[in-house]
Amino acid sequence: MKQYLNTVTSEWFNKRVMGAILCVVVAFSILFMRLFYLQIIKGEEFLRLSENNSIRLESIVAPRGLIFDAEGNLLVDNRPSFDLRIIPRNAKPLEQTLKKLARYTNIPEEDMMEEIRACNGMSSYKPVLLKQDIGRDAMAAIEVHRFDLPGVVMNIRPVRHYINGQHAAHLIGYLGEINAKELQRGAFEGCKSGDFIGRFGVEKTYEDLLRGKRGGRQVEVDVRGQVVKALRTVSAIPGRNLYLSLDYALQKKVEELLQDRVGAVVAMDPMTGYTLVMASSPTFDQNAFVSGMTRKEWKVLTSNPEYPMTNRVIQAEYPPASTYKIVTAIAGLEEGAIDSKTTHYCPGYYGMGNRVFRCWKRGGHGDVNVVRAIAESCDVFFYKVGEEVGVDKLAFYARMCGLGARTGINLENEGRGLIPTSEWKKKRIGESWQKGETLNVSIGQGFNLTTPLQMLVLTAAIANNGTLYQPQIVRRLETADGIEVKNIEPKVTGNLTLNPQTMDIVKKGLWEAVNTKKGTARGIKLDAYPISGKTGTAQLVTTKEPKRGETEKNDSLFNQNLPHAWFVAYAPSEAPRIAVAIIVEHGEHGSTAAAPIAKEVIKMYMEKQEEKKWLADAGDGKDMPE
Repeated sequence: MKQYLNTVTSEWFNKRVMGAILCVVVAFSILFMRLFYLQIIKGEEFLRLSENNSIRLESIVAPRGLIFDAEGNLLVDNRPSFDLRIIPRNAKPLEQTLKKLARYTNIPEEDMMEEIRACNGMSSYKPVLLKQDIGRDAMAAIEVHRFDLPGVVMNIRPVRHYINGQHAAHLIGYLGEINAKELQRGAFEGCKSGDFIGRFGVEKTYEDLLRGKRGGRQVEVDVRGQVVKALRTVSAIPGRNLYLSLDYALQKKVEELLQDRVGAVVAMDPMTGYTLVMASSPTFDQNAFVSGMTRKEWKVLTSNPEYPMTNRVIQAEYPPASTYKIVTAIAGLEEGAIDSKTTHYCPGYYGMGNRVFRCWKRGGHGDVNVVRAIAESCDVFFYKVGEEVGVDKLAFYARMCGLGARTGINLENEGRGLIPTSEWKKKRIGESWQKGETLNVSIGQGFNLTTPLQMLVLTAAIANNGTLYQPQIVRRLETADGIEVKNIEPKVTGNLTLNPQTMDIVKKGLWEAVNTKKGTARGIKLDAYPISGKTGTAQLVTTKEPKRGETEKNDSLFNQNLPHAWFVAYAPSEAPRIAVAIIVEHGEHGSTAAAPIAKEVIKMYMEKQEEKKWLADAGDGKDMPE
């Protein structure tokens, strides 16, 4: 019996052991099959997913090219922007992480949550931008608490920095964020959402050169989304550096002279066409576009009645007033209507039919020849010349002088101006040309419209004896390492094919306008650097009248009715180094509002040139004291 019990117990135990072994074998078989499935069948896919979780690609923004003035003074560079991002998958628990972020950065928690919700549907491993350019203090606070903020990523990218604030804003321009339509159109190769591109001025015109080429890097991150190490990097290629033809010291001086006025000043080297100054007032702060404007701030800027966003040098069109008498004198001399000995009597008015056309000098100028008529700006003399030459011949010579057409400057939205003809009026208005209109056109009024830059190009052509240059704003381009890529050469766009005697007569009249006792610009005479120039007073056509009883100084409406003040000039008269064109809106008289600005600009520029020459001579060992 005992033996039987032992046999039964042994069989029962063996069965249990075998059952246990079988269960273990089955379990290990299932585990093996699962491992086989994961490692062999699905291995490549899970490897890829694993690498995506731990290895990420980061974009490296290319530093935008720097902008310098002609003397190498840095005008525009790039500063670091600290952009706050979060990887939702790694930022667990998300609500707690955002609360901490809000405490460290003073960014409202709800604002950050809205940014995350806006990216709903995107990969949870893709960083979400919470706020751009958070500042150094917030960045430092995040770095101190870095290990307490899982999934929080700080990106550093270069952003534009306009060193001198509002100076030369209309020439340099500004950046703006690329929009969805531009991305879809593929207009800017290599750009992504959130990138900034040139929107105005040089920044826009030279966008392709300034932008550079984006780079990237492959990085390994830990479970918190923090970068452990960089695996592979493709460096970004910086944009080209631009050296403008601008003289920044001169630009700054001009903008100080234009402060609290509405107008424009532009200057160039008449022998090359290189632009030395381009100032439009009022101006704007380019850095406001980098930091981001609210809708309200943008509306205030664009609704300003003085139009600070308009580059008056190239976009604003004005009646050229008496500066146009240069063209009328050329037409009269070339067509044989007058010569150097021709005189006309000016009693202070000129009658035509039942109308009387006044001269600015009520008592008249008496007998004047063409030189004196230019110097003293006699309206009656030019009425008679214009009447004899006719509007169509005047238009022919105006166009020869570059008026009524764009100068070709490498900036967008340049105005054409308007040089009327009898045919133009018939097509545009449907009426025949009237003789009285010729008289108005001959002194730069009526339908005539020009930009300050057009008048500068004409003035420079007189200074250099007839060559029309395309205004240049960039002297050369260099790589970030300082290797010259391109040098911008002067470009001739036309010539004044005039009799040499005509040029001499016009130049003498411009010289006498500044350097004789009766010249309209006699107040700005410089003995050291003789100036030749022409004043202008552009009358405005308006139906507004000042309110009765209000004084002229306190009545803004009265001031709005005042004429625009013009002055164009070059110096020194015998060997010109600089030409300028100035307009002061509602400045009333060119001799008192515009000409004094020209005097200061010319004086400063010539003194700088003399100083440079002295330093160059000293460097060569010349004129050194023993």
